[in-house]
Amino acid sequence: MGNEEFSHLLKKYWGYDDFRGIQREIIESIGSGHDTLGLMPTGGGKSITFQVPALAMEGVCIVITPLIALMKDQVHHLRQRGIMAAAIYSGMQHDDIIRILENCILGSTKLLYVSPERLGSGLFQTKLRHMKVSFITVDEAHCISQWGYDFRPSYLQIAEIRRICPDVPVLALTATATPKVVEDICDKLTLSTPHTFNIFRMSFERKNLTYLVSHAMDKRTELIQLLNGEKGAAIVYVRSRRHAREVAELLTETGLSATFYHAGLEHAVKDQRQRDWQHDRVRIMVATNAFGMGIDKPDVRIVAHYDCPDSIEAYFQEAGRAGRDGHPSRAILLYNAADEPKLRKRISDTFPEKEYIRKVYDHLAYYYQIATGDGYGVSREFNIDDFCRKFNHFPIRVHAALQILQRAGYIEYTEEQDNQARVRFLVTRDDLYRLRGDSPDEERVIIALLRNYGGLFADYGFIDESMIANQCGMKSHEVYQTLKGLSEKHVLHFIPRKQVPYIRYMQRREDSEHVLLSKEVYEERLTQYKERIEAMLRYAKDNSKCRSRQLLEYFGEKDTKDCGQCDVCHHTSKTDIQQAKQQILTLLSDRQRHHVTELLRLQLRKEELDKALTYLLQEEYIMQKDGYLIIP
Repeated sequence: MGNEEFSHLLKKYWGYDDFRGIQREIIESIGSGHDTLGLMPTGGGKSITFQVPALAMEGVCIVITPLIALMKDQVHHLRQRGIMAAAIYSGMQHDDIIRILENCILGSTKLLYVSPERLGSGLFQTKLRHMKVSFITVDEAHCISQWGYDFRPSYLQIAEIRRICPDVPVLALTATATPKVVEDICDKLTLSTPHTFNIFRMSFERKNLTYLVSHAMDKRTELIQLLNGEKGAAIVYVRSRRHAREVAELLTETGLSATFYHAGLEHAVKDQRQRDWQHDRVRIMVATNAFGMGIDKPDVRIVAHYDCPDSIEAYFQEAGRAGRDGHPSRAILLYNAADEPKLRKRISDTFPEKEYIRKVYDHLAYYYQIATGDGYGVSREFNIDDFCRKFNHFPIRVHAALQILQRAGYIEYTEEQDNQARVRFLVTRDDLYRLRGDSPDEERVIIALLRNYGGLFADYGFIDESMIANQCGMKSHEVYQTLKGLSEKHVLHFIPRKQVPYIRYMQRREDSEHVLLSKEVYEERLTQYKERIEAMLRYAKDNSKCRSRQLLEYFGEKDTKDCGQCDVCHHTSKTDIQQAKQQILTLLSDRQRHHVTELLRLQLRKEELDKALTYLLQEEYIMQKDGYLIIP
């Protein structure tokens, strides 16, 4: 498999003449059968590095990625290019999953996207044994590392997939990994020791992106001035759902075009708001960190953090969504004295006391009525608000306790299991035909349901609102509203698509005093979390070192330079030029003529000397004649 074939595929399917950055090295490495790790910044073209070799190699490429919306988007774009791709994820109908897996076995699919939670299913593992797999791609690979900022236990099942396909190479990709996390990714994905990964690093430097920290006493006023002062699309990140709504309302009241986004919104609402922003019908998206992964809008000019993130990794990834088109853009952190105590409080919220965690474990068993010794394999929907009301808990601390219990192996806590929308007709087929007064939209939706889905008069069936929208010439949110209207008329019962948390017992229920929270599960991760908080605070408060250098050095880059555009560099530059002007005036203070070459004795940087000299001449503080300088 030569370079020419890779280049040919790139031109044929994507229209590009050549690869960017380290794309070619990564493709050649995985194409040669080597385990490969690619460290590429957000917007660096990660998808090309596995999509091109997947087309060139025999078999199907398994792509493991945590975000369903991203899967669907990439599958859609690949199919538009004539590339056979498919995705399986939680909430799909069993028959559809079997059909997709069978197509992979038959060899008609080149890329299969899989959510990490599906890797552990017996059906997937059985079918995988019969597939010809070209290689396995692990996107967002930092999620497999216990030292990573976004560790997901479901990623650990990738090791089992490697045992099923021992001769299949792995391509791991991430945009945010410290040297320690890089080492851990390689170890977790390697069957033998030491690891044999080829590691390719692309500098995380973004020359078109200016990083700024604004020490703002009044964040609201500062944010409004910032957004009024620059045109173009913007993202404003906040910490809570309530804050997202409040800040969006504030911006709207001042005449700015804004909406908000968080995980608690109805799926159709989220889709519509994302599309409105993506297509510039709304300029500013105020959002929690639920918004972002898979967002591919190149012309975002500003990413502002109204609330301080709890890690450099999270900040860097979110800030990196600005300026993917290469044009000048800004990432701004609004920071003031109130942020530090808020950040430090997150430590106790994220790592509650062990006794509290054991109490939540007990209350969970009472909630589901599971006796000691029972419960293994039990899986239930989890309504965190209902649980907190019944046992007098706060959701943030319960959420943290459940994550720790998951890391300890007692439960599996799936925060966002994506369930498709479901419909069942409440009237008979004959009654449906006799009904009158339906709007044109209602008629179109009913006809689409009858054409595409059988058995809806007998039982609930999963439906795809976007497919119905395409057939009816409507938008997804219009289909959603139409189905709600038909549900209110009792023509059918519509259960909207939702993201439902689930809890599954991974072992029999213990007496809480026997619940073991080991040093690796609790103390070590608590220490890491504190270190990440401290690193974030240092970044926000350190006005002595270039912002870009601070970020790059955090990720292990050693050969860094001042960016010349951040708030630190700008302040330093003005200070240095002021000092240069003073040195020149001191040299000329004897009122004698001095040749310009004497300025070299001042040992100033050329940029500082040029700017200072130009200013003094233009403002006539000094004069120049025949190569000599003098104070008039």
